[in-house]
Amino acid sequence: MAIAQELEPTQITLDQDIEFPPGDLESQELPLESYLHLQQILLLIKCLDWLWRDRTDYFDAGNLTIYYSPHQKKSSDFRGPDFFVVLDTERRSRKSWVVWEEGGKYPHIIVELLSSSTAKTDRTEKKKIYQDIFRTPEYFWFDPESLEFQGFALIQGTYQPITPNNQGHLWSEQLQLFLGIENRQLRFFSPDGVLVPTPEESATKYQNELITTQNQLEIERQQKDQLAAKLRELGIDPEQL
Repeated sequence: MAIAQELEPTQITLDQDIEFPPGDLESQELPLESYLHLQQILLLIKCLDWLWRDRTDYFDAGNLTIYYSPHQKKSSDFRGPDFFVVLDTERRSRKSWVVWEEGGKYPHIIVELLSSSTAKTDRTEKKKIYQDIFRTPEYFWFDPESLEFQGFALIQGTYQPITPNNQGHLWSEQLQLFLGIENRQLRFFSPDGVLVPTPEESATKYQNELITTQNQLEIERQQKDQLAAKLRELGIDPEQL
């Protein structure tokens, strides 16, 4: 994905003399590189939305334009992150993320999905934009093909690599979750290392637990019936016990 040629200041000055463009700008993202990239973006969004289904104080999106300069609408070069999360904001649908309409808020975490055509830009130019302009606290990249995975935390204005734990997972202080690879996909994990499920996985787990419970109850019923039959053979009425 290409990026803006002109870097704008991080903070937007709300000068009365500046005429800001409309805030309902359409996203201008190009098609994704592959089916793997699409599936990965949808997976991250689906898992986080399911985990945080009772929360209304965040916005997450994928392949959505972030407008951070009133002049940027004239440029077709900049493209939005593959996945990002903004905290402490209203959870609602948006056509794009327009910084000057969102109280000057930038993403708290960004994930870029590498490809042969974007990897160099994601590792260099975009990383610099997210570090110096967005000041995004955490930046991760993941390659759905090679499984290259790395994360950075903004420390004293500079991205520093996040050290993986024993499972190879990287901690996100912003989300209070780990990110790690599971079955060749980037997934979220709870602080104690449990995989954050999709809604479908949660439903399957519930169904399996329900079936297990029903089977256990059936076994207990059969055992009770067998015991009652044995007592009757001995001339004992089980109903009187």
